[in-house]
Formats: sequence, structure tokens, C-alpha cells
Amino acid sequence: MSCGASHNIDCRKVLDAVFLYLDGECNGSQQNLIRSHLDECSPCLREFGVEHEVKMLVARKCGGERAPDSLRLSVLARLRAARSDTDAAAEFQPE
Repeated sequence: MSCGASHNIDCRKVLDAVFLYLDGECNGSQQNLIRSHLDECSPCLREFGVEHEVKMLVARKCGGERAPDSLRLSVLARLRAARSDTDAAAEFQPE
């Protein structure tokens, strides 16, 4: 997705990182770049709002449940492996 306007970060990169941003898993400079983009890009801000609502709905409906520790550890290990395959920090550098 692209709104057609010129931004420091491409809209697709911002939307790909929305859940990382929502979960507070971005470093300070990444958060600032994403927040700045959302402040100036209405289509991305709208999409961010949708993603935020989905996250809140899941938290409300599944908030009391906890995954077994073995499942949690397995998922975390897979996420770490997937992250090591790509350098997420490089994607947030101004173009």
C-alpha cells in the first residue's frame, strides 16, 4: 500500500511493522520514525487503527488464557529465528 505521498519510510514498511510498534518491540528511533509517518499519513493511520482494534479485541477475548510454557518457548524461538533472517532495523532507515 502506498498513499502516493513522499515519506521518510515507505507505507508498506510501516504497515509491516505495525504489530511490532503496537507491542513496543521497536527501538526508540524506529518508534519515532513510525509515529512520525503515522502522524502525516492518514491511510496508514487508519490501517494502524484497524490493527490496534484487532489487537485489543484479541486481548479482551483471550486475555485470561495463557499458553503452555512449552508452546510459548517454541513460538518465541521461531520468532527469533525469523527475525534473524532479516535485519528489521535496516528497513527503518530513511530512504
